[in-house]
Amino acid sequence: MDEERKAKRRRLHLVNNNENRSAVHSTLQTNDSTTTLTLNADVSTSSSLTRAISPPIIRRSKYVSVDLTEEDILSTSKSVAPDISKQHTHSGIELIPSPIHLTKVEGLSSALNIDTFSLQDLVGDPLIKECWVFNYLFDVEFLMSKLDEDVRDKVLLKIIHGSWKKEDSNRLDIEVLQLSPPNDFNGINILTANIVAGDWRMCQAVWRSPLLPLNQVASKSSSPSVLPNVGTGARFKADVIAYLNRYGNKLKNLTVQLGEYEFSDINAALIASTPGRQNLRGTDPQSETLWGWPGLRNVLRNVPTTSGQRSHVVMQVSSVASLGSGDSWLRETFQKTLASTSTGNTGALLQAKPRFSLVFPVADSIRRSVDGYGSGGSIHMKTQTPRGIKQLEYLRPLLCHWSGDHSESSSAVSLRERGTSLLTTSSAREAGRRRAAPHIKTYIRFTDDSMTRIDWAMVTSANLSTQAWGAKENAAHEVRVCSYEIGVIVWPGLWGNDVEMVPAFGKDLPDVEMAAEVDRVTAHQQNSLIVGVEASGGGNIKIAKKIGMRMPYDLPLVPYEEGEMPWCTTVPDNEPDWMGRAWRGFGAG
Repeated sequence: MDEERKAKRRRLHLVNNNENRSAVHSTLQTNDSTTTLTLNADVSTSSSLTRAISPPIIRRSKYVSVDLTEEDILSTSKSVAPDISKQHTHSGIELIPSPIHLTKVEGLSSALNIDTFSLQDLVGDPLIKECWVFNYLFDVEFLMSKLDEDVRDKVLLKIIHGSWKKEDSNRLDIEVLQLSPPNDFNGINILTANIVAGDWRMCQAVWRSPLLPLNQVASKSSSPSVLPNVGTGARFKADVIAYLNRYGNKLKNLTVQLGEYEFSDINAALIASTPGRQNLRGTDPQSETLWGWPGLRNVLRNVPTTSGQRSHVVMQVSSVASLGSGDSWLRETFQKTLASTSTGNTGALLQAKPRFSLVFPVADSIRRSVDGYGSGGSIHMKTQTPRGIKQLEYLRPLLCHWSGDHSESSSAVSLRERGTSLLTTSSAREAGRRRAAPHIKTYIRFTDDSMTRIDWAMVTSANLSTQAWGAKENAAHEVRVCSYEIGVIVWPGLWGNDVEMVPAFGKDLPDVEMAAEVDRVTAHQQNSLIVGVEASGGGNIKIAKKIGMRMPYDLPLVPYEEGEMPWCTTVPDNEPDWMGRAWRGFGAG
């Protein structure tokens, strides 16, 4: 490495939001000015994790040993990070890899970790000079171990996390945004995992921006009076900067730095939440970024969808909060938002309401996961409280299994047979994450119940809660959001009018046989046409490209049977997991 490049390296520093604690201060020379940064963790010793740099590590396992022979179901193997720029063709159709990726699951075989990213893949580039990591939980030594060993003590690492003490005046709940600029390029990764080892043994997702070059011409630092169009790189840039500005002046240098980069190659829209109230009557979405469900609704009103079939929206989360004893928020606010579509064609207004499903694991899926019951502390739905029981009543018709192989019951078999009747290549419908407990959060609109095509797909840190997405609009037309969340949504129109998005299983690239089979299935679907601003003239569009959407769960979905219950951390379970442990339950003595 030449001396000039070495001179650009900066020493390691940690930044956090707990300024009112005892702290060690250090100075950093940046752009010929001195900046004081607050440190409260010593990353050189194993005792670093006992200090309060972030909320205390969640106690994820509370179990007692039970004799059971370990099943030989897991094996570790190095994953190969995908080349996300790679494209292929099949029968004249260009195949594009999924823009959303799964992370490597420690403990699964290499065959199940194709086209996945490890944390080291994300932060281990030896050319990284500076890395900002936003998250809720941190194991600092774990993060440090993933940096390239040759530059580990030279990378400028900044950690922004959620303060957890109630007395902290600037207490925050923060989710994940990681920025890591190598040389003159800036890359953004948005992921669902905390920076602790246990989260990387669960199913997670990551969206990666392309490398963003510096602007060739100086950009204006002021915010535009009218926001760029939804789905453009310029709009993504404006929304990211607006999101970071919500943290206050602490991130001013970062937002100024990001303003110097070109975002035009990004094919995604940002979906984010920030704490506060927003007045829907007094906020113009053309000039100001909206947060929570109002922001999602604004984006979806610009996304073309498919008519002629009843669409199927699948919500898949790791936690369901208290939504209320009645279903009014879920049905009238959130599901109505998810059903939003482009109004560029009157046909879009005449579509039938989508069908909704909620993918959530049962105890059997937790027992058989890589960490067994150890992963159960990260997955939450209250089912024992009076309000939880009421809520479960209206959620039950929506519930589907995370692991489609949970049982060989008659209904599960019949559903599986129904799925294979649609697609003869049934094995391609296995996502390869049955043994990885879900910490991922996805929301996907399939064009119909065959689930062979996708109108849009979103990966986000936001679980199913009013805190994350915002409460119902009140009489004053205000919506209150309580937490920081961030995610991205993608749809085929971002790659052109002649593009179709299809589920991808086991790898990021659409399977060529599956692509051909999708053509066979869709050929039998009648009166199907793309509607919206992209195709207001109607008519069938010849498909020239197919883009994959990497699936975290198997298809077809398997609904809960009568009496089956979602996983609940407070409910003890004496049936041993695959490692021979029983679950005592949170709150047990």
